[in-house]
Amino acid sequence: MRRRCLGPLLAVGVTAMLAPALATSTAIAAPAATPSTASSSAAKGALDRYVKQKPKWQRCEADSPAEFECARIKVPLDYRVPEGKRIDLAISRIKSTAPDERHGVLFSNPGGPGGQGLYMPMGMQERLPESAQRKYDLIGFDPRGVGKSSPVSCDLEPEEENPLRPYKEETFGKDVAWARDVANKCKAKAGDTLPHITTLNTARDLDLLRAILGEKKISYVGYSYGTYLGAVYTQLFPGRADRFVLDSAVDPARAWRGMIQWWAEGAEPAFDRWTEWAAARSEKYGLGDTPKEVARTFWDLVAQADERPIEIEGQPNTGDDLRSGMREAVFTPEYATEGVVELKKAAAGEPASARVLAAFAGSEGDGTAGAVADAAEVPSDNMTASFWAVVCGDNSAAWSRDPESYRRDAIEDKGRYPLYGDFASSIKPCAFWDESVEPATVVNNKAGSLVVQNEWDSQTPLPSGQALHADLKGSRMVTVLGGEGHGVYPSGNACTDGEVTGYLLTGKLPARDVTCEATADSNAEARKNQKRDALPGSPLPERAPDRF
Repeated sequence: MRRRCLGPLLAVGVTAMLAPALATSTAIAAPAATPSTASSSAAKGALDRYVKQKPKWQRCEADSPAEFECARIKVPLDYRVPEGKRIDLAISRIKSTAPDERHGVLFSNPGGPGGQGLYMPMGMQERLPESAQRKYDLIGFDPRGVGKSSPVSCDLEPEEENPLRPYKEETFGKDVAWARDVANKCKAKAGDTLPHITTLNTARDLDLLRAILGEKKISYVGYSYGTYLGAVYTQLFPGRADRFVLDSAVDPARAWRGMIQWWAEGAEPAFDRWTEWAAARSEKYGLGDTPKEVARTFWDLVAQADERPIEIEGQPNTGDDLRSGMREAVFTPEYATEGVVELKKAAAGEPASARVLAAFAGSEGDGTAGAVADAAEVPSDNMTASFWAVVCGDNSAAWSRDPESYRRDAIEDKGRYPLYGDFASSIKPCAFWDESVEPATVVNNKAGSLVVQNEWDSQTPLPSGQALHADLKGSRMVTVLGGEGHGVYPSGNACTDGEVTGYLLTGKLPARDVTCEATADSNAEARKNQKRDALPGSPLPERAPDRF
């Protein structure tokens, strides 16, 4: 279960630090004016009034730590028309433990899109070394449209939230209708708001928050989707990016349909690695003496489940459930192996470990893995609604408007990537979304940053991290050979933790790219994170297999 949210935030008040000179604070925050928008000087003037906000920092809740403070600020819904509608941004902080050593502010984002980041300072406080906590005020925020930041909703029922559906000829028509209905419900419920729930605007929010906090630059740790948000910020505001750590990285050129398809492409080498691992331990696990035999063991279970679903804790699981669950399980070969051993027992009608089979049981699910407590303030479908807003709205050009093209891609990709290809490539609500308000961001800058990547991350695979590194000309990359799981820092690995912490403390990037070796303990940490529910305060990304 998720940690209970830490209570209501407070309205804008009167105790902020002085903002820097407005001419330099807001000059780049708004998009260039067009004939249909206000003049650039008028837009700048409208933004100046936002910069003058003074957040009223107060303890988030009576039983939360005294040092964990929360506030609200206002941001423009549409930066092209900053004098128009305003929305709330929920923010938080834990101040530096050594003000005389303070370097600045450290923002963070847990991933998503749609992941709440308001509680990230608590997780960062728990996991970051004391030396880093002395250097920074830890700043958290729920991105626009998410959590307590004017949350969006599409009024979706739980069964409508499942975003990844296997291709079947007999159900494709229903899947097209589902995708169209979700897009239509989102437009009907929040059509004036959703077009502006984008990564570009969230990056602008961060820069506005920077100015309100009185900072010339920000430092940042972003995980998964948060790496893309960080990269977009460096593209918009390269001179305001200080020390940026981008962990488990998104390839900007593949945002977002191509990144979802990475889930299928990345699963295949992970599956092959698993078959080799299990075959080498055939005496212990009995799944086959060769990788081919191990693979056949799994695919035989899939075929059996297609004919007669396998019951796990009283719930029937089809072959599609097993394929979907296996994609998550092969993040870690040992976890996958133990799961298939238990699947064999369940398929034979024998008692099996529900704990070990957690990845497989109901893996198609209802799509609510990211649902948040505190329903009085946050709609139950908020993570799903905000996910589609970003994934569809960031780059509508990436999504075909022809439903038949998704059918063709799903059939082709199921052949190329049998574990998950049809799930990733079949139709999504983005096929029926409105066109993006702004074109997709091209990331190509020289701002300094540190890209950190596990070798065996199937969610944002190694080539994805390498692509972001290539786009960020001033970056260095830390690659963890043998590293498993999604999210690297901190993991207890002296090599990776040392490189990242050293950069955060000194601002000095490594002289060249760094290769670290995974350790048993750091991979064990990845397995622990993989099996647990994501907590709002976790410094690691959302663990849901259908999120970044």
